[in-house]
Amino acid sequence: MNDYEVKVVKVLGEFIWHDHANTDEFFLVLDGQLILRLIDGEVVLNPGELYVVPRGEKHCPFASQETQVLLIEPRETVNTGDVVDKLTAFGERI
Repeated sequence: MNDYEVKVVKVLGEFIWHDHANTDEFFLVLDGQLILRLIDGEVVLNPGELYVVPRGEKHCPFASQETQVLLIEPRETVNTGDVVDKLTAFGERI
């Protein structure tokens, strides 16, 4: 959509701490519960709830049960920001 991607992802366990220097990140929980760990605390999201992580804010998504999340972000956004890790997806699609 206009150089943005709308993605549905499954989250289970802890992701990695990262940020996105040039873009905000939109999270909408479809099923399950997502905890966004932030430097200053946590945001707990249940189905139908959303949160936008502001650009440059370090965060670490976590889900204790498999959780489905809708993300909206610019097409070129790397899922782990500036951190390269085994979880980094370089344009991979299913």
